[in-house]
Amino acid sequence: MTKEELALEVIERLKKEYPGADCTLDYDQAWKLLVSVRLAAQCTDARVNVVVEDLYARFPDVNALADASVEEIEEIVRPCGLGKSKARDISACMKQVRDLYDGKVPDDFDQLLRLPGVGRKSANLIMGDVFGKPAIVTDTHCIRLVNRIGLVDQIKEPKKVEMALWKIIPPEEGSSFCHRLVYHGREICTARTKPYCDKCCLADICGKYGI
Repeated sequence: MTKEELALEVIERLKKEYPGADCTLDYDQAWKLLVSVRLAAQCTDARVNVVVEDLYARFPDVNALADASVEEIEEIVRPCGLGKSKARDISACMKQVRDLYDGKVPDDFDQLLRLPGVGRKSANLIMGDVFGKPAIVTDTHCIRLVNRIGLVDQIKEPKKVEMALWKIIPPEEGSSFCHRLVYHGREICTARTKPYCDKCCLADICGKYGI
């Protein structure tokens, strides 16, 4: 089975296993997802979803958050960890969205990458979830699983994993595929315990079966 064939089979099986898989960060506007994905670094999505409720209650739009001081933001987002750097990035990012893009999050990948605190993973998440464009989000679950399954060969660097996956994942499937990997990585192909291979829908085609 080629990597392309394996990828298509994995995609179809995960679709059946997790038909409703979606982003687990709560948001109803693009700028809120920008904020949440920055807060999610080294923090659970569940905690981020709680913390941002207070943040948006106090600063309900891009302008309000752009006008807020870093200290005010940090006070609220501290429970997510790395409060000072995250608050600084969020403040600078919202200022640029306000001043350079008229308060609207750009739908261009390169422009997203220029925003403070936005890397390739965040930019891809925005492109896929907000704008419905081809995207591959190489978070820790994605990197772990595609290596175990055999879709990539011992590649750990996020950008290199992303580039390898672009070659074998149909563009229209990338975003949903990565969300399903998150669900599968949390429930079955776990990081902190031995994977539950006996429960895995990919066991018979996985390159690391039983390991």
